[in-house]
Amino acid sequence: MPKAELTQVVWPRCQKVADQLGFELVDVCLDRENTGKYLRIYLDRPEGMDLDSCEKYHRAIQPLVEDYDYDFLEVSSPGLDRPIKRDRDFERAIGEEVEVHLYRPVEDSREWTGTLVDFDRDRFTVSTQRGDMVFERKACSLIKPLVDMTGVEEVDLSEEDLSEGELSVDETDGGQ
Repeated sequence: MPKAELTQVVWPRCQKVADQLGFELVDVCLDRENTGKYLRIYLDRPEGMDLDSCEKYHRAIQPLVEDYDYDFLEVSSPGLDRPIKRDRDFERAIGEEVEVHLYRPVEDSREWTGTLVDFDRDRFTVSTQRGDMVFERKACSLIKPLVDMTGVEEVDLSEEDLSEGELSVDETDGGQ
């Protein structure tokens, strides 16, 4: 499927269904992998996406895209580290820590982290340890939020914290 067809035909169909179901269409892409061509649709909503919502969208969109050349259809949330691509993504990320990956090094580095402070149609500014850096959007291979995993190793997953109805490993296998 040519990229133009994906953006001019498939995207509008995906957008219409997302609007009808109250979801934000984040991205539509066709990825070639060893196992085939994956048509991937990423959705979001303020309260986040759950499996039932993804399934509901999948069932609604599948008949509308089945005439296009792909092997697998995937519908999912873009995740916590959702790439920053469009103006609305930049707006949402202002004041947040971001990770910037460049095609070519700037000041001897292809990767930068810092706080997103400003953006326009062609470039954006990140406050880094070296000062404010201005990057051209087209010079970036990836811009995404920096996910802080500090403290995650301190989460207590003992039996006392299990939700009602969940079984611990000892209960499911008879303690053996």
